[in-house]
Amino acid sequence: MRTLYVSRQNCYITLKGETLVVKQGETIYGSVQLPLLEQILIFGKSQITTQAIRTCLWRNIPIAYLSRMGYCYDRLMPIERGYRQLSRYQQQLTAIERLLAARKIVQAKLKNSRTFLQRQQRRNPSQIAEVAIQSLEVLAQKAGEAEAIERLMGLEGAGAAQYFSAFGECLNHPDFVFLARSRRPPGNPVNAMLSFGYQILWNHLLTLIELQGLDPYHACLHQGTERHAALASDLIEEFRAPIIDSLVLWLVNSKVINAQTDFEYHDGGCYLNNSGRQTYIKYFLQRLEEEVQNTDKEKQPRWDLMMQQIKYYSVKRFEIKIGFGEKVKG
Repeated sequence: MRTLYVSRQNCYITLKGETLVVKQGETIYGSVQLPLLEQILIFGKSQITTQAIRTCLWRNIPIAYLSRMGYCYDRLMPIERGYRQLSRYQQQLTAIERLLAARKIVQAKLKNSRTFLQRQQRRNPSQIAEVAIQSLEVLAQKAGEAEAIERLMGLEGAGAAQYFSAFGECLNHPDFVFLARSRRPPGNPVNAMLSFGYQILWNHLLTLIELQGLDPYHACLHQGTERHAALASDLIEEFRAPIIDSLVLWLVNSKVINAQTDFEYHDGGCYLNNSGRQTYIKYFLQRLEEEVQNTDKEKQPRWDLMMQQIKYYSVKRFEIKIGFGEKVKG
C-alpha cells in the first residue's frame, strides 16, 4: 500500500476511473491507482476534487491537509477510522511494556547518532568524534538494560551531549560554527536549522500518527499532557540524525544555505528568515521523497520509512525496528 504525498504547490488532484491523477495545468506529475492507496497528504496550496474526496472516503482512504512546514490543519477521515481501537490498546499497556518500547526508542536514537558520526569519521577523522562514537555504543548497551524511564531519559541526554560535542567537527564551512546545542532560543545558524527541522519533522510525524489511529498524547518515553503530543516526541528520536542532522550538514557543506542572507536575529536568538525557510523546506521535502535502503535491503522513500515505523509501533505490539540502514548525505 502507498501513501500519496503532494508537496508541489498549486496542483490539482482529480479522479480518472480507478486512478488519482496529480496535475498542474496540462502537466501530469504522477498518478496512483486507488486499490494501492492507503492515505493522502496534501502540503500547502493544492486541491482535490469533491468526486475524488468522496471516492477516497468510500474506500477508507483518509486525507490530511498540511502547511508546507508540516503543520496539520485538518483531516478527512472515513467513518470506519473514527473508532480508536489502537488508542484504547495504548491505554492498556503495562508499565513493563512501555519500558520495553522506550528502551527500543532510546537505543534507536543512540545507534543512529553513532552511525551518523561513523560515516563522517571515515571522511574527516576526529578524536572528538571517535570518543563520542565509543560513548554512544556504551550508552546504547546500557539503554537496553535500563530498568526505569528516568534512567533512559538520563542515558538519552548523555548520548545527545556526546553526539553534539562532535557534530561541529562534521561541518567544513567557516561561516557555520557549532560548539553546543542551544534550543530556546537557538543561538546561531546551525542551531536555528536544527530547531526548525525538528519542528517540521515533529509535525509530519504527528499527522502520520493521527492517520494511523493512534493517540498522540499517550506515549512510552516522554510525558504527555493536553498540550504535548508526546508520542510524536517519542517517534521523532530515531529520525533526528538521519533526516534532519544530515540535511543540515549537507546544506552547510554544500554551501546551499548562506549564513549572511538566510538568517535573522531577534528576541535573543537566531532564526531562518523567509528566504532561508524557503530553501530549507525545498530540500527537506526533496529529502523525504528520496529513496533509501531500509533494514530489509529494500528501497523506500523516507516518507514511507517513517510510516512503516509507526506501523511497527502500532501493529507489532510496539516493536521498534532499530535503524533503517540508509546512506546519509553529508
